[in-house]
Amino acid sequence: MDKVFVEGLEVLTTIGVYEWEKGIKQKLRFDLEMGHDNAPAAQNDDINKALDYATLSQLVTEYAEQHQFELIETMAERVAELIFARFAVQFVKVRLTKPNAVVNAAGVGVEILRTRKV
Repeated sequence: MDKVFVEGLEVLTTIGVYEWEKGIKQKLRFDLEMGHDNAPAAQNDDINKALDYATLSQLVTEYAEQHQFELIETMAERVAELIFARFAVQFVKVRLTKPNAVVNAAGVGVEILRTRKV
């Protein structure tokens, strides 16, 4: 299976369990990987048969900016569901990093892999 990826998509959003987090915007970094057959697009150099990563990136950005969750686990699941709803992909891997959430770590996060149900 071919893959299309978006690496390092940064979004400012409200996310967190603690009260002080609910009143501020924090950066999240998305690394997305999707299973998509790229051969039809490549055969005729046809963008209409490609997975439009610009549209996908904009959709994820807008979703993350407009929705507030306590857990990054919830955000990752919802973004995977959103991608399945809008794009013909066979699987979605969402790696979601919350930079500087722990003082002595560059970031913490989750990674999920979901496969389209047949």
